[in-house]
Amino acid sequence: MTIRGYTAPLSPDGRAGIVPPPPWHYSGDFLIVEYHADADAVRALLPPELEPADDPGAVAAIFADWQSCSDDAHELVDPIQSQYREFFLVVGAKHDGQPVSRCVYIWVDKDFAMFRGWIQGFPKKLGSIHMTRVFPVGKATPRMEAGSRFGATCTANDRQIARATLSLSGISKTGPTVNDPPMYNTRHFPAYDGLRPDVFELVKSRGFDREVTEIWEGDAELTLFEDTIEDLQAIAPRDIINGYRFSFGYTVHGGDVVAQHDKDAHR
Repeated sequence: MTIRGYTAPLSPDGRAGIVPPPPWHYSGDFLIVEYHADADAVRALLPPELEPADDPGAVAAIFADWQSCSDDAHELVDPIQSQYREFFLVVGAKHDGQPVSRCVYIWVDKDFAMFRGWIQGFPKKLGSIHMTRVFPVGKATPRMEAGSRFGATCTANDRQIARATLSLSGISKTGPTVNDPPMYNTRHFPAYDGLRPDVFELVKSRGFDREVTEIWEGDAELTLFEDTIEDLQAIAPRDIINGYRFSFGYTVHGGDVVAQHDKDAHR
């Protein structure tokens, strides 16, 4: 008997895999705080194939509340397979002179989203993320209008990672810019018997069928906490650019390998 599946665990019918095969469809709510960090610290997070962005210290702190599914949408009637939240930090860069973006740190609250992120080159870790939600009725919800306030938090390993607040002032003319260019991440998988990785490549994500609501903006605050495994203080906010709140949807089906990193330089 053959065992099969897109990802482990493999099984006779292939259904046990933690992630189904693409395409993957996403719909979600976003709270984004763009800010400036130390430009040299941002540059230190880029691989050799990427150059600093024109605004080299710009960073986007992104909280997202997602619902996702594969083509047959079976996950939507079993919501624990489709719903998750994440918090990630994205920096700008350039590749061959063209603007790109890169996810440098990210936390997510479901195992399937973490595994799926690794496939795409997102360096996901497990965490706990909460965001203010919006509903169309009732007093226990902010409205998408001037004066409404939103909050978001991320913790991991019993440590505070990030906290953000946002007060809406109006509809944005530009929207967020740091994470707007194509995402260039690193797919990395270590070898079983040594430090030289089996997979170490720069990849460009391939997304389509993008949809976005009106983007609201406003004054924002962001704290990255000190007691973390990651050196988040190196890229902590020096000044806040702006905050944004909106909904977004798109589909992912594969990506492109842009370059092979030097595996020997990884040692």
